[in-house]
Formats: sequence, structure tokens, C-alpha cells
Amino acid sequence: MFTIVDLETTGLDPQEARITEIAAVRVRGSDRLGEFATLVAPGVPIPEFITDLTGISDDLVADAPPLHLVLPAFTRFTEDAILVAHNAPFDVGFLRAAGLACDRPWPDLQVVDTLALARALLPPGTVPNMRLGTLARYFEAPTDPTHRALADARATAHVLRAFIGRMHESGRHELADLLALGRPPAPRAWPGQTTPIG
Repeated sequence: MFTIVDLETTGLDPQEARITEIAAVRVRGSDRLGEFATLVAPGVPIPEFITDLTGISDDLVADAPPLHLVLPAFTRFTEDAILVAHNAPFDVGFLRAAGLACDRPWPDLQVVDTLALARALLPPGTVPNMRLGTLARYFEAPTDPTHRALADARATAHVLRAFIGRMHESGRHELADLLALGRPPAPRAWPGQTTPIG
């Protein structure tokens, strides 16, 4: 069971920036079991360059629920699953910071990073870069990532399936192989982190 997550935020630093959108796709094998998606009221102004990038504006989140209402529902959605994200340290860093801000420590989930999978499984020169959009186009994902959380989570789910397929073709069928190849790089210290993820 995998929960593929993507966040949109007001910036890059989880100690200062805030989440503006959370989305996730829950899958088992090739079956999509459900989706979770919501805007989040960040409680701070959204910078203009973020609005230009994502289309998420102060007006758009004006009536969105605050993080302390969103996080419990999202945490339930991720239960008993391996968390997957593209550039996972970014998303997990924000989720950990969000948990601390809401007095709700983030659960110690196993994590697979599709960026790490790309670096491990694609021969050099296969793609011009390892961005999600590039990988989604290379693997012909039906959803184009658009810097909106649900579209990006759907694209990441497709990329994950493609990498699992490549692993199977090379004779690697064990979950341990996926966890090893997709292990996120050691991040900077995240807020509240005492042990490595994954």
C-alpha cells in the first residue's frame, strides 16, 4: 500500500513557509484506492511568485480550512501505507513541521523518494533532468504535473509504477529493494526529527 503525496507551500523552508495545498493518491498495486485533496489556509500572505507558479492566491485559500483541521484527516489517509513523494525530504519536512505546529507529531512512516529511484534506475543521459514533469513525460503519464498538488501526486503515482515495472524487469521484486533504491537522501535536520525516516 502506497500513499503518494504532494504539497504546495508558500516557500521552501518548512520552519518559515506554510502549506497551501495537500493532495495524495492511495494505491495498492495498479489499483487506485482513493484520493485526498484540499487547499489549506496558510495564515500568512502567499508570495506573488508562488501564485504565479501554482495559481494559488490569497483569495483562493480565503475560505480553505486551516492546517489543524486538515492534518488529522490527512494523517488517517496515510495510515498503514508507505509514503511516496518526488523529492521526499521537502514534503516530509513540511509534514513534520506541520505536525509540530499542530501538536500532532508526524508518524514514523517508511518513505520512498521517486527522485532517488530516478537517480538509481535511469542510466545517465536518459532524461535531461530529474524533475517530476520531465519524468512524467518520459513515462507518458496521463496527468501532466502543474505545480498543483493533486495533479503532481497523480503524476508521481504513475512514475512510481513505471519504476516498479523497471525493477521487476531487472529481477528485483522485493519491497526491501524498493525501499533501498528509493531511500531519501539524508536531509538537513527537520523540526522535531530524532531518527531517520524510511
